[in-house]
Amino acid sequence: MHKEFLMGNEAIAFGALAAGVDLVAGYPGTPSSEVLETIAKHRNENTYVEWSVNEKAAMEVAAGAAYTGARALVTMKQVGLNVAADPLMSLEYVGVKGGMVVLVADDPGPISSQTEQDTRTFAQFSKLPCFDPSSAEEAYEMIGEAFELSEKYGTPVFLRPTTRVCHGYASVKIKDKDEYYINKPEGFVKDSSRWVIFPRLSYANHGRIEERNEQLSDVFSEYDKNIIIPGESGCRKGIAAGGISFTYALEAMKDTGLLKTFKVSTPFPFPEKKALEFLSGLDEVLCIEELDPVIERALTYVCGKYGLDVKIYGKLSHHIQAAGENTIDSVRAAINKLMGREEENYSPDTADMPPLPVRPPVLCAGCPHRASFYAVKQAMKGRKTIFCGDIGCYTLGNAKPLDMVDTCLCMGAGLGIAQGVGHIEPDTVCFAFVGDSTFFASAITGVVNAVYNRADMTLIVLDNSTTAMTGHQPHPGTGKTMMGEVVSKISIEAVLRGIGVTEVKTVDPLDLDAAVKCVKDTADLPGVKAIIFKSPCIAITKPAGKIHIDKDKCIGCGKCIREIGCPALSLEGKKAVADCSLCTGCGLCSKLCPTAAINGGEQNV
Repeated sequence: MHKEFLMGNEAIAFGALAAGVDLVAGYPGTPSSEVLETIAKHRNENTYVEWSVNEKAAMEVAAGAAYTGARALVTMKQVGLNVAADPLMSLEYVGVKGGMVVLVADDPGPISSQTEQDTRTFAQFSKLPCFDPSSAEEAYEMIGEAFELSEKYGTPVFLRPTTRVCHGYASVKIKDKDEYYINKPEGFVKDSSRWVIFPRLSYANHGRIEERNEQLSDVFSEYDKNIIIPGESGCRKGIAAGGISFTYALEAMKDTGLLKTFKVSTPFPFPEKKALEFLSGLDEVLCIEELDPVIERALTYVCGKYGLDVKIYGKLSHHIQAAGENTIDSVRAAINKLMGREEENYSPDTADMPPLPVRPPVLCAGCPHRASFYAVKQAMKGRKTIFCGDIGCYTLGNAKPLDMVDTCLCMGAGLGIAQGVGHIEPDTVCFAFVGDSTFFASAITGVVNAVYNRADMTLIVLDNSTTAMTGHQPHPGTGKTMMGEVVSKISIEAVLRGIGVTEVKTVDPLDLDAAVKCVKDTADLPGVKAIIFKSPCIAITKPAGKIHIDKDKCIGCGKCIREIGCPALSLEGKKAVADCSLCTGCGLCSKLCPTAAINGGEQNV
């Protein structure tokens, strides 16, 4: 054993390797992405790793491996679980032979997600055991324990870290490589009565699942990470918490005084017997958790079932905020309120600090998506249009001055929404924007639907040759796998033509005149059309030069700033200036300048 200073996701990855993981599949999504990337970097030759085309594919690949007796890990974020839910809900009834851990990183806030879904609630819904780590150290240990539990009970198991656990750092004691568990899969054994799901099998296994979860409630009551910390003598108030909120509660109680505390590390099946032990001798309990009132509801149920006269507070009682992250300050205030000391809701750490400035996310300077959006905007000026967006960097096209994202629901949904609007409003010119990675992940089905049902719409594929928002992971169009293999690139244009899209054009969005003309020529063609705006992400290509602004020619009209909103451009006095530390030399601004005051840049050399 030795200690390393690790990010939570790195700790999880090393824990999986130490547990003998044989296969890892996932789809990149903050805050989970670093888990798979770390395993890929440190794996042994017998560990297979892949970025799957989406979470559904990843879940099915992992299930196949687990059918053979392999230890399999599948990674995603909470909204990715929606995509993976179809196979997972059936897999729950079929079960697995090898250990299978479903790592779902939840994102309270949300910081980088569409929703604040709580995987603990999904665990209850799917009847699958769930581990909820409160620190990087605990996450390292828990993933090994999750594999063991999965194998013992023949079920997938959730590991649910949240953003602050995933991206927090700690000194973690980890195993040396010669201490790693070596798994030896038996191989797939044919047995249609076990592996082929039919109603009769589901009915029989449903009963077994309910029995198993009752047993697991008792098992988890003895689990060493479900702990009770005694409070100050005579105090009849308690705290129940899980995940990072438990860590916050311990920190806050350094100021408020220690209350009897129940740490819930396995929110489902809920450790009922341990809860009874905790509730003994208490009059009031405050539940501190993110995001749903899972612990609060479970303790309320236990009190009702056993006739305990204990008041349970939390989100449902409005003692804890219903949405967003908890913080040490908010937890301290809630505990003081419970103790009747509201005047002490003062935080000496932040009292004299000014409020943080509002810093909305923007497209990077030189991002080709800015040019793509601007080209479509210019081509469609004065027309009745709808611009259906998608999940990725290009969601930021909604910000002014571009204002080019009218809708954004989930990955791939822009295609369906554009079709729906078009069927009801045939006089609206309908566009759907999607990135290259998202095209492969979830947009192909929408294109098939559009062609089959004779929709009238234009698909814009923003191809920047990477999965940019989540950390520049490879995808089927990049010609490289997560294990470093060079493979044939899957052509987006070929896929579109194979589906039946006859009008497919590719253009460089930074060639503004050509891009605008392409949109004008294509948008009014009948049926489904596609334009691939192809230009690499500025993070994976080096700029050839910076722009130069001739102050004598600049008239201070601000058009270069007002039209495209590039963060490298600003006004200094009445003249435009470029921040050379940000400028990539894309040259888009030079195309807008009415006095030709902007020169240089990659596109103008």
